[in-house]
Amino acid sequence: MSTGSTDDTMKVLVYSDNAATRAEVSAAVGRRPAADVPFVEIVECATEPKVHQWLSSGEIDVAVLDGETQPAGGMGVSRQAKDEVYDCPPICLIIARRDDRWLADWSKADAVVPQPLEPMVLADTVADLMRRRSATRLNAK
Repeated sequence: MSTGSTDDTMKVLVYSDNAATRAEVSAAVGRRPAADVPFVEIVECATEPKVHQWLSSGEIDVAVLDGETQPAGGMGVSRQAKDEVYDCPPICLIIARRDDRWLADWSKADAVVPQPLEPMVLADTVADLMRRRSATRLNAK
């Protein structure tokens, strides 16, 4: 399966109210999380309205949402986006507790990674979601 030209760029949205978490996710994803996927442009968000604005824009290819963000956690944001955004991009949720996995399932997230973040696990997960997005995107760029 071809993911298209690796010269293209895909936008990855990172949502957390914690600047250190956003930086940690951005560093783990890097410029290119795998050799067979395009380069990444990171879009950071700290507020729920901005996340919904970006997700509704059709410009985001993958979203990484922090489940612990306040006041609107990533799980609720994911559920709302999956219910309301046309051609919603794949979403990866960061969860703090293993027991939160059922909430991640409820939120309709496409993938889950636990805290503390392991950079290779997060990069592999984002790369998998990028491949999925390349294969299933409804509205061509």
